[in-house]
Amino acid sequence: MNGHILVADDDTAIRTVVSQALSRAGYDVRTTGTAASLWRWVQAGDGDLVITDVVMPDENAFELLPRIKKLRPDLPIIVMSAQNTFMTAIKASERGAYDYLPKPFDLKELVAIVGRAMAEPRQKDTVRDEELDAMPLIGRSTAMQEIYRTLARLMQTDLTVMISGESGTGKELVARALHDYGKRKSGPFVAINMAAIPRDLIESELFGHEKGAFTGANTRSAGRFEQAEGGTLFLDEIGDMPMEAQTRLLRVLQQAEYTTVGGRTPIKTNVRIVAATNKDLRVTIQQGLFREDLFFRLNVVPIRLPPLRERAEDIPHLARHFFTAAAAEGLPLKHMDSGAHERLKRYRWPGNVRELENLVRRLAALYPQEVITAPLVEAELGLNRPNQAMVPNSEIATGPLGAGGLELAPGTADEGGLMGAVERHLAELFAKHGEDLPPPGLYHRVLRELEVPLVSAALAATRGNQIKAAEMLGLNRNTLRKKVRELDIKLMRLPR
Repeated sequence: MNGHILVADDDTAIRTVVSQALSRAGYDVRTTGTAASLWRWVQAGDGDLVITDVVMPDENAFELLPRIKKLRPDLPIIVMSAQNTFMTAIKASERGAYDYLPKPFDLKELVAIVGRAMAEPRQKDTVRDEELDAMPLIGRSTAMQEIYRTLARLMQTDLTVMISGESGTGKELVARALHDYGKRKSGPFVAINMAAIPRDLIESELFGHEKGAFTGANTRSAGRFEQAEGGTLFLDEIGDMPMEAQTRLLRVLQQAEYTTVGGRTPIKTNVRIVAATNKDLRVTIQQGLFREDLFFRLNVVPIRLPPLRERAEDIPHLARHFFTAAAAEGLPLKHMDSGAHERLKRYRWPGNVRELENLVRRLAALYPQEVITAPLVEAELGLNRPNQAMVPNSEIATGPLGAGGLELAPGTADEGGLMGAVERHLAELFAKHGEDLPPPGLYHRVLRELEVPLVSAALAATRGNQIKAAEMLGLNRNTLRKKVRELDIKLMRLPR
C-alpha cells in the first residue's frame, strides 16, 4: 500500500467514488460521514492524509482543521467543498489545508494531488484564528475556482505576480486580495496606474525626487516605493511604462534598491510587486516597447483573469452582489428574474465586470420595478434599438453597429452584424491571396481597421468629449488619447 487515507464526507456517493479511485491507485482508504469519527481517528494517530468536505452534519471542517494541525502539524489535509467561493479557498489555506478542491472535481486530479502530498508532506504556517467574512471576489465558475486556488497558494509568499486581463475584469481587486489576506496585510497597499501619469513624471512618481532634481522640484518628494515600504506596490497598466522607468524598475527587482530622481545614495526597499496589464506584453516586447528581461522578472507567477463572457455562469451571482451593494448605499433593493439573467448571459460585455456593475446601479436607480425583467435589461443595454446610431449608455461600445453587433456573444451575430462582416472580409482576404498567406502583421492590421471607426464613432457620439468617449469604450482617458494619436484620428466637435 502507498499509504492510509482518511475520507470524510456526509455524501455516500462521494465517499464511494473517492474511495474507489484511491483504492485503484494503491491506497488504503477509510471513510466516514461525520467530523467526530474523523477527529477520533486523527487523535488515535490513524491516517497519512485526510480528505474532508467542509460542511459536515456535526461540525464544520474549518472548525476542525486547526485542531488537527495543532495535534498533527505534518498531516496533509485536502479540503473539498461545493461552496465554491474565493473565501472558501482562502479559509482552507488559512486553516492549514494542503490543497482545496471545488466540487465537482476530476478524480484524476484528486489522485494526483494525493500523490504529491504523500510524496512531500509539509507543515503549514501558524493558522490565524479570525474569521474571514469579506468577499472580495465573486464567482463559482471553473475559471474563477482556478484563480482562487492560485491566490490561496500565494498568500503567504512574496513572489512577484503578473495579472493580465481585459479592462474591467478586476485586476486591482485581485491585487488587493493578495495583499489583504497575505503576510504583508499590516503594511500599506499602494497602487499606481502607468497610463494615468505623464510619461516624464513616472520615474519621479515611482522613486521620488530630491529638491532641485528638475524644474519645479522645490522640495524632496517620496515616491510610491517609499510609500509602499513593508507592503505591496501595485503597478497597473505596466505595458505603458516608458523604457527609462523600466530600466530603473529592473534594478529594483534585481538589487532590491533604487535611487531617487536626482539622488545618489541607493535606498534599500522591501515591497512586494504585483503588476497588471490589459496588453499582450510579448507583442509589446516584439515591438521594442517593453524589456524582455523585465517581463521575466515580473512574470514569476502569471494570473490571467477571464473576461466576463468566458464566465457567464457567474453573472447572476455578480448581479445580486451589486444590487445588494447598491442597496447598502441607499438605492432601492432590486433583483432580477430568470429571463433577465439569461439575457445578461448572452451579452458580450465589452466592459466586463465593471460594465455589469454600472448597469446594475442604473437599473436600481432608474426603474421603479422591484423585479428587473429581460425587456428592462434590453432597453438599458440598447438592444431593442436596431437603427440607433449610438446607444446613450456610457458603458456600451456597440456604436453604429446597432443590434446584432459587438454586444452579441461569439456565434450569435446575424449575417449583418460585425462578426459576420469581419468573417466575410477575412474570407475575401485569404481568397485573394490564394495559396499564399497574407503578409505578416495581419492581427494588428485588422485591429486597427476595427479601432479607427469604433473610436471615431465614440468621439462623434460624445461630440468630441474624450472623457465621455473613454468611459463609453471602457478605456482610461490617457489610453484613449494615446489611441487617437496612434490611429491619427482627427478630432472634431459636432454642432449642438
